[in-house]
Amino acid sequence: MRIATWNVNSIRTRVGRVTDWLAATNTDVLAMQEIKCKPEQFPMQPFIDAGYQVTLHGLNQWNGVAFAHKMPAEDVEIGFSEMPGFGPELAQEARAIGATFDGVRLWSLYVPNGRSLDDPHYNYKLEWLDRLAANAAEWLEHEPDQPLALMGDFNIAPLDTDVWNIDDFAGATHVSEPERQAFEAFEQIGLADVVRPRIPEGYTYWDYQQLRFPKNEGMRIDFILGSEAFAERVTDASIERNERKGEGPSDHVPVVVNLD
Repeated sequence: MRIATWNVNSIRTRVGRVTDWLAATNTDVLAMQEIKCKPEQFPMQPFIDAGYQVTLHGLNQWNGVAFAHKMPAEDVEIGFSEMPGFGPELAQEARAIGATFDGVRLWSLYVPNGRSLDDPHYNYKLEWLDRLAANAAEWLEHEPDQPLALMGDFNIAPLDTDVWNIDDFAGATHVSEPERQAFEAFEQIGLADVVRPRIPEGYTYWDYQQLRFPKNEGMRIDFILGSEAFAERVTDASIERNERKGEGPSDHVPVVVNLD
């Protein structure tokens, strides 16, 4: 079973790249983030033509999460318990969707960016991560033997080596201590980065500006955090760097694991 996560940065813009990649890699389940569309706007037919069903949660032209999958999606869940909202009315955003595929429980997650350390979005980000970790702890407690993975764009670089130059990030989000502690909380409840042991170095995101990709000035912010039952089934992993090349790429690339 091949599982992947990819912040596609607008599925309507990149549907061809995504479906071509799915077909070429024979991926069974792809968790997508930043689909940036409502359900009725999603380009469904190319996925159907490629042999995939799509389960999604999108509210407007921002955010949005989805799964493209070959097998049925069971126990679909939109958002998680007490997931914070943002803005004047604390409206919930389309940032989390969970489903079970052939007994494997997956979540596609688009963690809030945080914007800057003094922005309200930063506190929102920390609260969002705290609630996600609390929910994940409950999931693990209630079903410890079910393979579980939190997948997506976490908007956190846990290690200094996960950015091209840590000195350039002084006073910035993604590398602050509270964010890194929030990321570490997932390890403390029993989830592990199942990709890093196999790929210790490598980025998953390169900004479009300032020739970041040609200069390899990237960040590692996309992860697959798996439970023990999930991690023990992982046989291989990859970061698909070549998907940042060519015409009209997303600024993120797929992160992939194979399960036995």
